[in-house]
Amino acid sequence: MCTKEIEKKPIIKERRKKTNKIVRGMAFNVLKHSFLLFRSILDWVIDLVFSFYWESKRQPIPALDKRHSLLAESAVTLAAKIRNKELTSEELVNICIERIKLVNPILNAVTDERFEAALTDAREVDRQIAEGLSKEDFDKKPFLGVPFTAKESTAVEGMINSLGLRSRRHSRADRDAECVRLLRLAGAIPVAVTNVPEVNKWQECRNMVFGQTNNPYHSGRSAGGSSGGEAALAAALAAPVALCSDIGGSTRMPGFYCGLYALNPTAGCTNLRGLALRTGQAPTMASISFVSRHIQDLAPLTKVVAGDKASQLGFDKPVDIKNVKVFYTETAQDLRVSPISSELRQAMKRAISKLAEVAPSTASGPKPYYHHGFDYMYSLWRHAMTKEVDSFPKLLANNKGEAKAIVELPKKLLGQSEFTLAAILKLVDEQILPQVNEQWADKLTDELKEDLLHALGTDGVLLFPSAPTVAPYHYSLLLKPFHFAHWGIFNVLKLPAAQVPLGLNKDGIPLGIQVVAGPYQESLCLAVAEYLGRHVGGYVPPCNVH
Repeated sequence: MCTKEIEKKPIIKERRKKTNKIVRGMAFNVLKHSFLLFRSILDWVIDLVFSFYWESKRQPIPALDKRHSLLAESAVTLAAKIRNKELTSEELVNICIERIKLVNPILNAVTDERFEAALTDAREVDRQIAEGLSKEDFDKKPFLGVPFTAKESTAVEGMINSLGLRSRRHSRADRDAECVRLLRLAGAIPVAVTNVPEVNKWQECRNMVFGQTNNPYHSGRSAGGSSGGEAALAAALAAPVALCSDIGGSTRMPGFYCGLYALNPTAGCTNLRGLALRTGQAPTMASISFVSRHIQDLAPLTKVVAGDKASQLGFDKPVDIKNVKVFYTETAQDLRVSPISSELRQAMKRAISKLAEVAPSTASGPKPYYHHGFDYMYSLWRHAMTKEVDSFPKLLANNKGEAKAIVELPKKLLGQSEFTLAAILKLVDEQILPQVNEQWADKLTDELKEDLLHALGTDGVLLFPSAPTVAPYHYSLLLKPFHFAHWGIFNVLKLPAAQVPLGLNKDGIPLGIQVVAGPYQESLCLAVAEYLGRHVGGYVPPCNVH
């Protein structure tokens, strides 16, 4: 009898452990869902409060009239018209300048311009074409005569290169960034540079030099960061080519908020020299990238800035959408980030449903995918940033010393700081808050990437939320500082990701979704993005187009 009781004790103890584990798990889930409900209510209150002020500030974008209607066409189409002498570069550049002057008072996107110099460049292009250029010449210059804009943190020779810092407000670039040089070699003509947050490190284009950039769909809402100036001009039909960069959603975020397509290519395939004072090609999770109203522009533009690495990206690989495996993640469980709004959940469901019609990867169609690494998107991005060559505190001080959170925060409270509150909070995050455990973060990042790549292979894509909500009201992101993590996690994984516009919500604000693929599978991203844009929504102008 005693022996039987002794034998039962370990069994009873094990059962108690399992019961306790189940109870703890149930308790955690209850707490988690209660917290998420609280976050949803809090977000609703935040948006309600901010709407009282910003809804009255909404200004419409001027209609695209018949004279400027060429700007609705793709950069690829415009380049072909210039080659075929159906359009002169001078005419196109002049129309672009006129449109920029018309919309910029509402957007506040442009920080410096070279309008007269651009017209001179355009006349030279027209002269060369009139005298006769060979097919080989045109092949080397696929965007000959097409105007472009660039974020002003990307060096364009002779143009303001302040990075949004007061200490650099009079600084001008003494030479082109590598991506600008390559675009010029491809025949494109720089017209203007656009606004950024300080040193590109915030979700809104606002600084103490040029103020804030507004969203063309709602001037009381964010255009995103750090390429918000580029996206605002492109969406307002003022720039045929918008040159961006992305280290934590800096291209895809403005693309989403401004209803555009965007492609962030596989990390390591574009040269960042001249971007935010970078001097070389150090290892990085950042890439040079573009936003566009037209999906067909993204591959040829990315080829240009990828230079001799363009062939690695596989843009010429044929893709049959019927053979693409589709996975989806409806929502991430990172508790720092708000739950996905119902309208964006519905947009994803429409995308999944449409792909299920044409790409039934299995008998059951698209499959859900999740990895617990998505529970820590922000932490993994924050740790990955410690491996970048940039030093945010040093760059804020224009590489003359180092900005200090304990100094700048009191100064800000007294109205004496040269930096925005967002920049100072970033200093607090870097210098005061505890750092992420390196071993844990590296291990989890590797596990997430390995598992995701195993699922995707070379013929699969992942549909992933772009953000918890559509473009937020100005300043409200100070209360939601981690929303960019939905984009940033794919910078950490160094995977190509496309941002796809899916039309507008009932308030006229863009909806969207991300499409992610394995390394060097950009063609998969673009094929799925093109299909979804065509069948679910795509770019919708923020104004009337005649």
